Order: sequence, then C-alpha cells, then structure tokens
Amino acid sequence: MAEKASFEDNMNKLEQIVSELEQGDIPLEKALSEFQKGVKLSGELQSTLKNAEKTLAKEMTDDDSEVSFEKESEDK
Repeated sequence: MAEKASFEDNMNKLEQIVSELEQGDIPLEKALSEFQKGVKLSGELQSTLKNAEKTLAKEMTDDDSEVSFEKESEDK
C-alpha cells in the first residue's frame, strides 16, 4: 500500500501540472487528463488546509479538552 503524499508533494505536483498546461504544447487528451488531476489535487490541498486551520483554531485546556480560540461575542 502506497503512503499518502505529503502536502508539499501534492503542491509540487499541482505546480508542475499548471506549468505544463500553461505551456500549451501538450495534446488535448493529456491536457484534459492533467487538468482533472490538478482539480483533484487542488481539492485535496484545500481539504488539508481547512483541517489544519480547524486544528490550529483550538487550544487544549488543563483537563485535556479542546476549546476554540474564538470566543462567542456576548455583544450580539
């Protein structure tokens, strides 16, 4: 079973795909295939970033429970 690629590896792959597509000298079928791979990678990268943001937006309390950094505003 293959290991899941790191965020950085996926970002490099996406940048490589974008570069190839920008050059415009690849056959249409390959361009479409690469575009689809790029869209998939982009979705995976966005998901990773959202999960990281959720993790970083929490703090651990003394009793090892997680609470959000952003407190509800009482002025509402």
